Amino acid sequence: MYIAMNRFKICPGKENEFEKIWKERDSHLDRVPGFKEFHLVKGKKHETYTLYASHSVWKSENDFLNWTKSEAFRQAHKGAGQHNDVYLEHPEFEGFEVII
Repeated sequence: MYIAMNRFKICPGKENEFEKIWKERDSHLDRVPGFKEFHLVKGKKHETYTLYASHSVWKSENDFLNWTKSEAFRQAHKGAGQHNDVYLEHPEFEGFEVII
């Protein structure tokens, strides 16, 4: 298995807007080969940002990479730039191969 995570630093006071964006978006993941599950998790609130992470589980790294090149990926991310005022900076990607 493979876990793909993006860490987001969200501007103070924009947390509800960020969560609403994610709750209302169509990720198109339910139709993607190798996709297993998705979670959006909320971390600590700092003085200058609140930390969130998107956490998706895949059958393999190759399945994840195939998704990033797919039409489903393009559809899930269209219009992402229209919420720049919510994000403190670009998300930070982290990928993990599951060992145990």
